[in-house]
Amino acid sequence: MRERLEAQGEHMQVKDVNGEHVGTVDHVEGDQLKLTRTDSPDGQHHYVPLSQVESMDDVAVYLNVERSAVQ
Repeated sequence: MRERLEAQGEHMQVKDVNGEHVGTVDHVEGDQLKLTRTDSPDGQHHYVPLSQVESMDDVAVYLNVERSAVQ
């Protein structure tokens, strides 16, 4: 999964376990997805541990947690 995220994940939508929009992938940084600041209400980058990534398709990255769990 990590290799695919690094190769194809940049600028993909990120959705939570309920299908709600969480953000947009900036890039993979270490063991985390770094989200763009543009989708963030506080204008800061937020990070999602790769362990919270459930799957990925051609449209989005899907998490196994709710939006509120993303920091």
